[in-house]
Amino acid sequence: MAGLLALSRTIDRLNEFIGKWVSRLILLAILVSAANAVIRKLFDMSSNAWLELQWYLFGAAFMLAAAYTLKQNDHIRIDIVYGMFSRRVQHWIDLFGHVFFLMPFVTLMVVYFVPYVSLSYRSGEMSNNSGGLIIWPAKAILLVGFFLLALQGISEIIKKIAIMRGHMDDPTPFISVHEQAELEAKALVEEVRS
Repeated sequence: MAGLLALSRTIDRLNEFIGKWVSRLILLAILVSAANAVIRKLFDMSSNAWLELQWYLFGAAFMLAAAYTLKQNDHIRIDIVYGMFSRRVQHWIDLFGHVFFLMPFVTLMVVYFVPYVSLSYRSGEMSNNSGGLIIWPAKAILLVGFFLLALQGISEIIKKIAIMRGHMDDPTPFISVHEQAELEAKALVEEVRS
């Protein structure tokens, strides 16, 4: 189990680094959008390449941070049902979801995206829009995003098994929406007082 936990920590560090790094892409997308809008209004000029660059940056931020979101346990979950169960049952639900839903989906996406990206790259596929960008980098971002999500899925499965066997503490204990709201309210009160 120690070797698997070391692999899990390595995957976690990789996705932590990438997730924090790509958060800057949102700022870059905003700056590109603002500059494009200003140039369009002031000089009556526009470029499809700048519009597509915004989409690429936003798509990259979304896809490349998906694994980081899973690692942080910030993905969407139906807490109303999930919160009714004991933490042990919640771990089983998570493990079942990762093994039978997440992993087959991301594996299928990676398998299908490899030839999709390869064909786009070899053909030099370009945007249909006048002055648009090449397409394969956007498609490659999808492939990399799903690959990172697959790696994080492996890490999460390893951690769930280790937690359930008692080999590690739960790094993300479940907190209901109401408990989270109370914690945030207390933090705000403390912040205001200081």
